[in-house]
Amino acid sequence: MKVILRQRVEKLGEVGETVRVKDGYARNYLIPRGVVVEATPGNMRMVESLREQIALKDKKAATDATAVAQKLEKVTLSVPVQVGEEDKLFGSVTAITIAEHLKEQGFDVNKKDILLDEPIKALGIYNVPVKLHTGVTAEVKVYVIKE
Repeated sequence: MKVILRQRVEKLGEVGETVRVKDGYARNYLIPRGVVVEATPGNMRMVESLREQIALKDKKAATDATAVAQKLEKVTLSVPVQVGEEDKLFGSVTAITIAEHLKEQGFDVNKKDILLDEPIKALGIYNVPVKLHTGVTAEVKVYVIKE
């Protein structure tokens, strides 16, 4: 089935693109969620105007994200953790922990936007990337210290 994307879909395409997807995927998932519309001439005109509106919103969101990224670059987080013998951590520092500490600092960041490859399991200083928008990431300095 040919559909027109109303939103950006990871691994499928950008707003306004016409793509071919399986019928069931379109009918059962994409169309009910309002992510796509069926590719008809009338819908093509509608999506063209939608694309222009979204481009303006995206540009504004990118400039806002850049401003937040500059503020986040200056932030340093101290995460106190319990340690055992030989400074071995009990547990680990995860994206959830970092998101909570950022929230305390006044930054509302989703845990999924914190790009940790694996949880932090040792004391030290870490630069943790935070994705704020497509193409805009900031690095937050995280100090993992003894409690």
